[in-house]
Amino acid sequence: MTLVFAFGVVLLVAVLVSGLAHRSVLSTTVMFLFAGTGLGSLGFRVVDLNVRQPVVRDFAVLALFSVLFTDALRIDATQLRRAWRLPARALLVGMPLTFGLLTLLARALVGLPWGQALLVAAVLSPTDPVFAAAIVGRSEIPHRLRHLLNVESGLNDGLALPVVIVLLAVVDRQAVHVQHLAGELALGVALGFVIPWVAIALERQRWFGSTVKYEPLNAFAIATIVFAASSLTSANSFLAAFTAGITVATFSPAVRDSFREFGELLSELLKLAAVMIFGAVLTTRMISAVPIGGFVFAIAALVLARPAGLQVALVGSQLDWRERAAASWFGPKGFASVVYGLLILESGTPRSNQLFALIAAVIALSIIAHSSTDVLVAHWFARAESGAVSEGNG
Repeated sequence: MTLVFAFGVVLLVAVLVSGLAHRSVLSTTVMFLFAGTGLGSLGFRVVDLNVRQPVVRDFAVLALFSVLFTDALRIDATQLRRAWRLPARALLVGMPLTFGLLTLLARALVGLPWGQALLVAAVLSPTDPVFAAAIVGRSEIPHRLRHLLNVESGLNDGLALPVVIVLLAVVDRQAVHVQHLAGELALGVALGFVIPWVAIALERQRWFGSTVKYEPLNAFAIATIVFAASSLTSANSFLAAFTAGITVATFSPAVRDSFREFGELLSELLKLAAVMIFGAVLTTRMISAVPIGGFVFAIAALVLARPAGLQVALVGSQLDWRERAAASWFGPKGFASVVYGLLILESGTPRSNQLFALIAAVIALSIIAHSSTDVLVAHWFARAESGAVSEGNG
């Protein structure tokens, strides 16, 4: 209950300063991270949470699922068919290049064996929609850039999970069941399509109808069923969430529109709670397990690996240099990496504690860096647009 009380207090402060945060580098997300570390093991020890407690993973999964579903509501199948090339570049070229660079950096700067370096790189390669949402939701950002970041961050989490599981099995010298992993991917996509399609088809029957009060709960019910069905069947829940959002947006814009405001608020609350919990489980012992080379690696992962990989992927695209720079920078690491890092921790693989500590350092730095620069980037594009309009009028 102490954590709930603390969350309410920090949430109230965040509401009071939200106007300033929307206009400046002040980040409410960073406030919750620091509040968590202050209350947890790095601060006053008011909250006693262990990284192995289920609440940590559960909140990370919930926040990620919620944001994936909500963000996918901004995309319909027609739009995706028209503008698939940029996300494909990011996923098929940029992500593998980032993975390769992260592997080399982990090997050179931290001295990890090749297997563990590959595993850490797989955990940190996907971008996180939870923190990319801050830039995706800003109207100042060009639509094609928002579409690129939204689709990329929505798909790469689910695609990275099988790679993490395979590498974890290789490091632990266990058998790899590729067919089983492929089935989880396919089942996630299938559930994400079939469940919303059936729900929307039922709503359109003449003997059914929802009131205005209950309309926002339609998409919420769909998402809840998809989440539970994915968990019960071991389907890839992240791909299921993103597919479900696109399916709802494609077949029922009315359901999408009625849920949008409620869904975004719900996702924001889950995100902030998960960030606070993540901050609370950071311990002095965990941070001290990261060598100096690990902190250098964390910086290089954000300012070198992702930017270099995506810049190569976007060569020859229609994006201008500002859009390419913004796309390269906004490769945040967040709850997907937390979940995958916890898989390593739970596996008991050699040096699992040190590997998770290294991953946590990258995530914490990413939360601070990316959550504090979305306003700056948005203002940068707004000024550029304003300057272009002035020149045109002149």
